[in-house]
Amino acid sequence: MSSSLRRGALAASAIAFSIAALSACAAGSDAQTLEVKPDNAETRVGAISLQNVVVITQATPEASGETKGPAAVSATVFNSGDKAQTLDSVRVDGAGSAEITPAKGKGKVTVPAHGSVILGGKGNASATVSELGPSVKNGNAQKVTFTFSTTGDVSLRAFVVPADSYYSKWGPSAVPSAPAKPAKPSVTPTGSSTPTGSATPTGAASANATATESAATH
Repeated sequence: MSSSLRRGALAASAIAFSIAALSACAAGSDAQTLEVKPDNAETRVGAISLQNVVVITQATPEASGETKGPAAVSATVFNSGDKAQTLDSVRVDGAGSAEITPAKGKGKVTVPAHGSVILGGKGNASATVSELGPSVKNGNAQKVTFTFSTTGDVSLRAFVVPADSYYSKWGPSAVPSAPAKPAKPSVTPTGSSTPTGSATPTGAASANATATESAATH
């Protein structure tokens, strides 16, 4: 995908994400406000519906164009079934499996029956991948696979976007720190500064010689 197409895809997905996210907060998965299909990825398999799926990378200066990790997978997961399901894994092609953390406590993320779970953003559950391969670039549509306890694998292609503008509050919270600079080696003198010979005044040596001669004549 060319750089111009990527920029257009990023702009379109940002606008759609902001509108759809507001709608999802105020309505269920079948509400009329969600009948307008966003550009962001969505799909449905059985009782599970995924909406507004995006892979959000670290905020990056436009000049560098480099996609950095870690990255967060943001999505809204709906469960229209009569039984709760757990989200067992999230995999991003080119980045591997995500570390999934519930909004509170430990364990697996549970999507309640006839309920929903939001991934990404403050106070919500999260799915974060630590490393990104060269195939994961901002503006690309990357394959993401969600695995649920009952439904199994649900796959779709989601835009990869940097954590800028509309996505700044949804991106990964862990920013990789710069590697520590190696400490400078301490300089230890190889030679000793202590003089090897004792400095004896020449005048004292002459006085000793004179005193010895005087004693010999007496």
